[in-house]
Amino acid sequence: MWIIPRCHQYNDLLSSKDGHTKLKRVLKAWVTSHPQFVYWQGLDSLCLPLSFLNFNDEATAYACFSTFIPKYLHNFFLRDNSAVVREYLSKFSHLIAFHDAELANHMSEINFIPELFAIPWFLTMFSHVLPLHKIFHLWDKLLLGDASFPLFIGVSILKQLRETLLSSGFNECILLFSDLPEVDIEQSVTDSIDIYCVTPRSITFRMHESESTLLEGALLQRHNQALSEFCSSLSSTDLLDLINTRFKKPKVLVIDIRDNEEYVAESIIGSINIPLARIPDLESTDLGSMESSPEMNILFNNKGSIIVIVGGEDSMRQAKFARFIVRLGFPKVTYVHEHVNSFECYGVLGPGIPS
Repeated sequence: MWIIPRCHQYNDLLSSKDGHTKLKRVLKAWVTSHPQFVYWQGLDSLCLPLSFLNFNDEATAYACFSTFIPKYLHNFFLRDNSAVVREYLSKFSHLIAFHDAELANHMSEINFIPELFAIPWFLTMFSHVLPLHKIFHLWDKLLLGDASFPLFIGVSILKQLRETLLSSGFNECILLFSDLPEVDIEQSVTDSIDIYCVTPRSITFRMHESESTLLEGALLQRHNQALSEFCSSLSSTDLLDLINTRFKKPKVLVIDIRDNEEYVAESIIGSINIPLARIPDLESTDLGSMESSPEMNILFNNKGSIIVIVGGEDSMRQAKFARFIVRLGFPKVTYVHEHVNSFECYGVLGPGIPS
């Protein structure tokens, strides 16, 4: 296995013959001791900061590397890592859509997908695209967060580049990320923490995050189906937390898309009813074609709140309605898979108001 370092060669220590030798030994030790994994391009970039910080202690560099990878990059270095990477990038897309509907819509319209720019970010935890001094600052905070925190760092970087991205087409975006522009890393760290703190945990749930989060059967099928949707699904636990009025929680609006008869019979207390049949074209953003109603007025008055779409057994209907709301420019939109009736045992259901 030949390792040819490609980044941070401006650093005298890392570009030296001794630096190359030490890096190669740590990487060889890791690959040899983890036969289930293979060497992927970018592994050297990931190892370089740890090799630099422990330049005279290769055993510690190896130990840090061996601890870092399973926490933040579990199974990323399998020979076939396609399912792992696909899930990770899908959750990144979901997070963008949740926090910045306008940017998510624009990127979708020009077909500028995370696969085109974000793989080197996450595969190397940004060490391939940022200079060492910024990596050390970023990783100081990263190491305090959970396995989902890198996704929030990615969103914070896009936030800094937002205006440029919104005014750019596909080719301009490709050029922009061919050499990542200057990033204010302190601002990125601050924004990452802020975004993380207001995001329900299930928005970034990944079954490949660890061995303990693996799914099977119907749950696996539902999870994989949700990955292809534009918006992330929300767990029933997170929804119950959001609507629990005993605690100070982010403002939430629950929209029930079932027919009014079903809604009136039993629905989540405080939810509003906008039947799916009332929307003539879910692909349209022409507000003039939509039937005016008190419920639609409530929706538009709650822009900026967390909006949760609920309905019946077919969660595809909830997902489509959520995409429609995002297409209208609403951030913080999500949906639940479970039928409204499944919340009966939690004491949050009651009769709805007839329209």
